[in-house]
Amino acid sequence: MKKFVGVQHQFHDNQCALDWANRFVPTPERLQLFDTIIQQIRETPLPAAHIVELGLGPGYLAERLLQHIPQVTYEGLDFSTPMLELAATRLAAHRSRLRFTQADLIGENWGAKISRPVGAIISTWALHDLGSEAHTGQVYQTCHRLLARGGILLNGDFVKPEGTPHDYEAGRFLVSRHLELLRDAGFRDAQCLVFLEPELENPTTAQNYACLKAVV
Repeated sequence: MKKFVGVQHQFHDNQCALDWANRFVPTPERLQLFDTIIQQIRETPLPAAHIVELGLGPGYLAERLLQHIPQVTYEGLDFSTPMLELAATRLAAHRSRLRFTQADLIGENWGAKISRPVGAIISTWALHDLGSEAHTGQVYQTCHRLLARGGILLNGDFVKPEGTPHDYEAGRFLVSRHLELLRDAGFRDAQCLVFLEPELENPTTAQNYACLKAVV
């Protein structure tokens, strides 16, 4: 029997946001995703020292990155007031280097709210919640416009694995399609850096995620 892999969140609700943050304290595998992103930023001569995270959530990635890379400023974007409040508490020690931006990646000109210039845009476990390939593609296009030349996009998100017998929510789609959308948006060198927690037969909603990289 086919299984449906997907979930809907109510991140505008305080208790839902807190429950999600407590449930998804980073595991070793997710820390590997974070460290893949951090390593790429360290190894890339960014054209600007400002990093934007799409889907800041409770600030787990931001906390780790700001601890490891002291020379950057950071802008965390999220549509959820409860998530921004959780992140503000978690990241209080880094407040002088932080900007919080509340915006919706669907149906809003969120790019107009972002500080410029931008050297890197990063995201983890977020864009699949936009619900479609088209919405993700639109975000990729906006990212390409925001990034300074030589800037990088790093998206670590849930995907639909090749060869799965199951149905996946529309926001979780093949890595190959992500790479097509990145190229269509104008990025070069689009590639998959790592695929984590692969599971074809009996996947949970917290498995099968990849880290994608593309350059302006």
